[in-house]
Amino acid sequence: MNFVRKKGMAAMEAVEREGVPFLVFPRLSEIETVMHGFSTRFGGVSRGMFSSMNLSFARGDEEAGVRENFVRLGRAMGFSCEDLVFSDQTHTANIRVVTEADRGKGFTKQKDYTDVDGLVTNVPGVVLATFYADCVPLFLLDPIHRAIGLSHSGWKGTVGKIGKRTVEVMGRQYGTRPEDLTVAIGPSICQDCYEVSEDVIEQFRTAFNEESWKEIFYKKPDGKYQLNLWRANEFIFQEAGLNPEQIVTTDLCTCCNSELLFSHRASKGKRGNLGAFLMLKG
Repeated sequence: MNFVRKKGMAAMEAVEREGVPFLVFPRLSEIETVMHGFSTRFGGVSRGMFSSMNLSFARGDEEAGVRENFVRLGRAMGFSCEDLVFSDQTHTANIRVVTEADRGKGFTKQKDYTDVDGLVTNVPGVVLATFYADCVPLFLLDPIHRAIGLSHSGWKGTVGKIGKRTVEVMGRQYGTRPEDLTVAIGPSICQDCYEVSEDVIEQFRTAFNEESWKEIFYKKPDGKYQLNLWRANEFIFQEAGLNPEQIVTTDLCTCCNSELLFSHRASKGKRGNLGAFLMLKG
């Protein structure tokens, strides 16, 4: 797969198993107690604008095809769909503590929760799953206390500092300390592609120290701004107590690679969903 890559960022690798390609961070793959991955557009059965590995039941695709996509992806990554636990993303900074009772929610049984953009667990074999088409996936791994977190951070979640909130919830629930963590900022829209208006930037000015503004956004002659969600989330994790060397940031933009990854902005909303997956091994 020939991706357009961002120079100076941590390179992700494309892996293919059972005819299904997906993306991994080599740094996370070194942690043998976890399974992780991020899907691409390929290896599924969906058609048309959903082609082919669409992971959304809510965008008009055929349910049977989406279910088959999950089965194929699980076979490739190494998880069972019966173990999936889905987020319920509404651009909040809400985190759900996932227990054994949640196993299967979103795939084999109905979710009994709403407005959840982040998931944490210490239950082996439960597969956390969040979904994307330009927003930022955040992977959090604590191998010391055997706990993980996976959060969806669009611009609203970034303003709400969902990454920091995920760290805090893991600390309360599992004893996770910032120094125990390795975190990864996954494929999403890059600053070059992400134009936003003044009202969005005003919220970033409120949420972030002025010293960081020049690295998070810049103003163009037309009055619009280019926003860097990757850098903003790096600042958020550092605010939560992590050192820069604990943070791995993707080199892949969904919008730059819209033929290979779903991008809401590039497709003007005519698209499926990608998925991020994270599991503690038994």
